[in-house]
Amino acid sequence: MEINRNAPATAEGELRIDADPSTVFAVIAAIDQWPSWNRDVKSVSLEGPVQPGTVFRWKAGPSSLTSTLQVVDPPREIAWTGTTMGIKAVHVFRFQASDGGTLARSEESWAGLLASLLKGYSRRTLDKGIRGVLAHLKAEAERRAAAA
Repeated sequence: MEINRNAPATAEGELRIDADPSTVFAVIAAIDQWPSWNRDVKSVSLEGPVQPGTVFRWKAGPSSLTSTLQVVDPPREIAWTGTTMGIKAVHVFRFQASDGGTLARSEESWAGLLASLLKGYSRRTLDKGIRGVLAHLKAEAERRAAAA
């Protein structure tokens, strides 16, 4: 799945994680557990199994979001679309084995009136969010790998 490259706001990042792709994928795919390792996520309600079409509702920062899983391809990719305050978001995580660990890539796009009106703010917010989630994901996946 691809983000909307023509959206007013896009961001992407990558980070090497010292854990295998299956471990990294397991962390991000346990959506209802996000608040336990990502302090930016306040709450999550997962409305079914982790598979395409399943909806989850969550709070991150000041936003309440409704998202729908679009791709669940362990341990390579997980992606969802979501909406909040008229913003249409697309978020994709990809994981690739790399030197005994994982290269984790995350990218997101925001489209809609608010993202268009507040392009600079939206881009900065997205960039900060991508860097944050990758750092939290790295810490939790490496913690689990070390405990295994």
